[in-house]
Amino acid sequence: MVRLNRSVDGLGCEVFAKIEFLNPMGSVKDRIARHMITQALADGRLHAGDLVVENSSGNTAMGLAMMAVLEGLRCTMVVRRQTSQAKLGCLRAMGVDLVLVDGELPPEDPESYNQKAKRIAAATPGAFFPDQHNNRENSEAHYLTTGPEIWQQMEGRIDYLVAGIGTGGTICGTGRYLKEQDPSIKVIAVDPEGSVFYDHFHTGCHGRPGRYLIEGLGDEEIIGCPDFELIDDMYRVSDREAFLAARELARMEAILGGGSSGAALWGARTLAASLDSAARIVTIFPDSGTRYLSTIFSDTWMREQGFL
Repeated sequence: MVRLNRSVDGLGCEVFAKIEFLNPMGSVKDRIARHMITQALADGRLHAGDLVVENSSGNTAMGLAMMAVLEGLRCTMVVRRQTSQAKLGCLRAMGVDLVLVDGELPPEDPESYNQKAKRIAAATPGAFFPDQHNNRENSEAHYLTTGPEIWQQMEGRIDYLVAGIGTGGTICGTGRYLKEQDPSIKVIAVDPEGSVFYDHFHTGCHGRPGRYLIEGLGDEEIIGCPDFELIDDMYRVSDREAFLAARELARMEAILGGGSSGAALWGARTLAASLDSAARIVTIFPDSGTRYLSTIFSDTWMREQGFL
């Protein structure tokens, strides 16, 4: 847990960030991979030598690859072709069988990111599909670990939790634990433009999915893992806002976080700027910027996208 300084200077709030890219495979998703695999092994849904199949933007895939190596499992991951080459290279290094799909396909398309892993698992005898997007064990992992750690590290003095929403496991599992300790704690989610969560939360309507570049946040459809009743408010962040915040985080705090970390910082600053009194804000930085050196931290790429 790190207290931010220059990146939140002048906002009148204390902002603390949990640095999750210091986990073994470099992201917050190590927590859910470990929990879902150990639970499945314990209750007989999974056995040594079995195949684990999942769709992931890269970080859950890395965590599952770690568990596959440690537990003697095979691993096939469905990943969007647009995923950073650094993530794909890491997965190949861990021995993962990659199935690359077109991230532009609509969620109902059988060849889409949302459907392909289910089809592979259903067609493969003995395959285990953790289904991180709909499996509440995802949230449980954070209820059992991330929430208690933050509560202890902050000595119980927290006013707000601000975090990105992807599968919903991190923010909902952590938020549920924190609210049980202190019901006055508010939970603020950050969703990228193009995701359907923001409209669903504020209007109850599904919303129209659109293209966005932030990896690991948002979704094209409403999924089963998030518990929206635990969320008090939701902000919408653009790719540009998230990526510029990630670059500022590196230059102002010497914290090299990815785009979802930039989105979290943007959310914490947006909240702090809206408050009339001082508050203690906790946010979560999910993964490292080393996986985005050819994109977010490349001036050439940023200019090509119109962000610089």
